[in-house]
Amino acid sequence: MRIDILTIFPEVFEKPLDFGMIKRAKEKAGVEFNAINLRDFTHDKHRSTDDVPFGGGEGMVMKIEPFFEALQGIKKETTKVLLMSASGKKLTQKKLMALSKETHLVFVCGRYEGFDERAMQFVDEEICIGDYVLSGGEFATLVIIEGMMRLIPGVLGNEESSIIE
Repeated sequence: MRIDILTIFPEVFEKPLDFGMIKRAKEKAGVEFNAINLRDFTHDKHRSTDDVPFGGGEGMVMKIEPFFEALQGIKKETTKVLLMSASGKKLTQKKLMALSKETHLVFVCGRYEGFDERAMQFVDEEICIGDYVLSGGEFATLVIIEGMMRLIPGVLGNEESSIIE
C-alpha cells in the first residue's frame, strides 16, 4: 500500500508516521508514506496556495493549480483520492476496513475555507472524522491512517485483534 498526503504542512507527518503501529506497518507490511508539500507546486515567489473564492464570498480557498499539478505526478488508475472535509461522509470502522484494502490512497489536507470547487472533479470521496471542524485535514488524515494500519495483515501480529466490525 502506498499513501500520499497532499498538504501545506508536511512536517506534521514526520514524527507520527515513524513510531508504533504505523512504523510496524512500514516495516512489516511495506506500507509507503509520502507527505507532499503543495507549496512545491506553486509558481509565485510567495509560494501561495490560497486565493479568494472565484464566485466571491468570505475567506480564502485552496488553489486548484498546486493540487492538480501534485496529483498529476502521483495518480494512477488504481488511486483513490480522499479529501478531508467537515461536510464529508462520516468515518466508520467499515470505511476503515475498505480503505485498508486499497493499493494507493491520496489524502488531501485542505486549509482555509476549503478547496476551489473545481478540485472536486479529481476527488473520489470526502471524509469527515466527526461532528466538529478542524483547522485543516492533517490531523484527520492521521486519525484515518492510525485506524487503517491496525487492519493490515501482519501489522499487529495477532490477526484476531484487528478484526473489529
